Amino acid sequence: MDDEQPLAGGNLSAGVVRVGDTVRRPIGPWTPAVHALLHHLEARGFTGAPRVLGFDDQGREILEYIEGDVAWPDNGRLDDLALVTRIGATLRAFHDAVADFTPSPDAVWRYPEMAADAAGYGDVIVCHNDCAAWNVVASDARIAFIDWDVAGPRPPIWDVAYCAVSLLAPEADVPARVRALAEGYDLSPADRARLPDVIVARITSSLEHMRRRAEARIAPWDHMWAQGHGKAWADLRDLAIHLGGTLAP
Repeated sequence: MDDEQPLAGGNLSAGVVRVGDTVRRPIGPWTPAVHALLHHLEARGFTGAPRVLGFDDQGREILEYIEGDVAWPDNGRLDDLALVTRIGATLRAFHDAVADFTPSPDAVWRYPEMAADAAGYGDVIVCHNDCAAWNVVASDARIAFIDWDVAGPRPPIWDVAYCAVSLLAPEADVPARVRALAEGYDLSPADRARLPDVIVARITSSLEHMRRRAEARIAPWDHMWAQGHGKAWADLRDLAIHLGGTLAP
């Protein structure tokens, strides 16, 4: 297509393009399960995810293009606590909408080996699993999460923790940001108290899986590790460790 506009961004989303008011993306074995999830969310009236529009003649999935700005990189935009609160509220709306979603018994999800790291953190729903600011599109009218390829069964607080990971930045008022996220999500007092520990566990999960894949020379993690992504995640974990009891209302 001569009107394709490449969309730069994620480390795992090569080949994504915009065509008019649609996005075209390569598919994988997980695509049917993700489409079933997105169709369910649309039926529930959830507007924080792109609509599925089918497949094109190249076999790529066609998704709604969502207008707005990506809330990343963190150039101070996430100091807008009203925006962070809206992100938390949208994440909660997603979790409420997905609560009655029953995946097909033969559903295939991407990176199922990572689910074990979340065991013991609560009942399981189908989570986004990459709902950080780099996958948040924001406008005055709408907050939406994009890049649903790694969705799969996890406890809800695992999603909240990953969303909080993208709020961690040196020189930022991280406790205020995470409190705004928790308030938007209406996180319970018990979950608010344990959230700092879950954030550390969530970072550790991503860091260890990145390290293992890099050591096995699996692309793109080997390149990401060589470029310093592992150190960056370790630095984020250090920031998270210092959150401690700072999230009280």
